[in-house]
Order: sequence, then C-alpha cells, then structure tokens
Amino acid sequence: MLKGIPTILSPDLMKVLMEMGHGDEIVLADGNYPAASNASRLVRADGHGVPELLEAILKFFPLDYYVEHPVALMDVVPGDTYKPPLWKQYKAIVRKYDKRPFEYIPRFDFYERAKKAYAIVATGERARYANVILKKGVVVE
Repeated sequence: MLKGIPTILSPDLMKVLMEMGHGDEIVLADGNYPAASNASRLVRADGHGVPELLEAILKFFPLDYYVEHPVALMDVVPGDTYKPPLWKQYKAIVRKYDKRPFEYIPRFDFYERAKKAYAIVATGERARYANVILKKGVVVE
C-alpha cells in the first residue's frame, strides 16, 4: 500500500495508468459491456462503479489538451428514450479538471474505438450507457 492513493485504484489499474502515454485511451466499461472480448489489456474492477473510478483516476490522469474531446461517452441508441442519469455526475466530476464538452459516439463505433484502447476497465457498474473513454494527456508538473 501507498499513502495518498485511493484504495479503489488497484495495483493493476495504477500500473496501466502509469504505462499509458500521451494520446493513449482507456475505457471505463459498465458491467454489461463486452470488455473481455474487446480488450487488448483487461483490468478487473468488479464491485466498483464508474463514477467512483472516474473520480479517483482523474486525480492522477491528465486529459489530453490537444484534442477537442478528451472524454467520450457511448451515445444512446437512436429511438431509445432513456436519458442516462450518470452523465450529469460524469460532467460534475470531469469539470473539476476540464471544461470541454464530451464526445458522444454511436454504440458500434464506440465498440470499434474501444478495441484500439490501451486498456478496458471492466467495472460492476449497473447503469445503462455508463461507458467512458478517457484520452491521456501530458503530465506537465
């Protein structure tokens, strides 16, 4: 154990975050996402929700300031009237670190982009449309 690191961040997840370079992407996937079949690197975070992980990760993870949208969400499938309540929570968390708008990616395009991500974190999140992609920036401190 180390001081100052939230216990929600496992050693495997911290290792992945530290290995990632500028422009690499990580996916925080909900419990229904096909993470194991799509990940080149899979990190298990069973029992944890995406908002809690997002909050903990962004304390250490710089978002890419060279792109228009360093945070992307899986968009609601056309015709589905569901309005993901977590999105407001995501915005509140991310706004502490970045003010740019989110990108909304259609479901199957999201899957294709996620396959190219550095890693996918499989969470226990039960909310629908809870998937998030984060693009890593440069540490400037």
